[in-house]
Amino acid sequence: MTGLPTGGAVFTPFISPAREPHDRLDAVTLDELLSVQHGVISRRQAIAAGLSIRQIERRLVSGRWCRIHRGVYATFTGPLIYEALLWAAILRAGRDAVASHQTAAFLDGVCDDPGEVIHVTVPAGRHVRGRIDRVRVHYAHRLARTRHPTRLPPRTRIEETVLDLIDDTCLAREVETWVSRACQRRRTTAERLAEALGMRPKIRWRPMLESMLVDVSEGAESPLELRHLRRVERAHGLPTGRRQRRVAGGRTVWIDVDHDEYMLRIELDGRLGHVEEGRFRDRRRDNLATVDGRATLRYGHADVFGDPCGVAAEQASVLAARGWDGTPHPCGPECTTFP
Repeated sequence: MTGLPTGGAVFTPFISPAREPHDRLDAVTLDELLSVQHGVISRRQAIAAGLSIRQIERRLVSGRWCRIHRGVYATFTGPLIYEALLWAAILRAGRDAVASHQTAAFLDGVCDDPGEVIHVTVPAGRHVRGRIDRVRVHYAHRLARTRHPTRLPPRTRIEETVLDLIDDTCLAREVETWVSRACQRRRTTAERLAEALGMRPKIRWRPMLESMLVDVSEGAESPLELRHLRRVERAHGLPTGRRQRRVAGGRTVWIDVDHDEYMLRIELDGRLGHVEEGRFRDRRRDNLATVDGRATLRYGHADVFGDPCGVAAEQASVLAARGWDGTPHPCGPECTTFP
């Protein structure tokens, strides 16, 4: 992305689509407005800036401007970058429209892919007429509260973005992915998500989401870690390890699950943990643990998602050999790992 403002004070000269066009702007302010909006302007904004309808039409006919959507124009020629398309979608959606869902998640770094369509949300009390190419329009009663007060392009708050995405999905796995990704990337916290959740009387996946937020607040940060906590540790009655433990020494390391009492560490590594620098970092960490008399068990997605009962049996065996006197139990009727 190129130079897109993501924080700080509101840009004063911005003419919201909600504002009536009765204030005239000078040429310098118009240039600033176009700079913020990546060269995109609405018909309403152009008139508010002092241009007549005839002047607007002349620019369109001459090719100096081009129409993106009905009543929304690019004041330049050539291909439209993503930021320009995003501003065009917001301006076309009109009064109080904001970027939302995956679009807002992309803007705030919660995900790396903006998707094939641009998502915008408008207040539920109004209706956007006509179809907008490659734009999906959502409606929300709570938009006055959930929109971010300062960021440009206008968008929903990060916590609301995550909850919107969860409310829109039909897959339980995606609920885990959005929550863990937002927290893991330090864009929000489980506490802030729980507070935002408390303000929503209706939302899909509420029981699962409330349970997840408790897990995430305890330190489980990825879908892999959440799966291990629920389907391996809790489901089979294994002792609770200390999560995301910071161990300082010659080099600070983080332990995914640390059973300090039994001198056992559990490392849960996704794909990136096994390539190049990550592979050598893990080897150094495991070697240091072995020197200190600790055992390290390492699992990936295929282990935890594919055979959680087998993982539990292996951990129970090592824990028992190191002094745990508890008794694991089957996770359900079809679990044959434990008698």
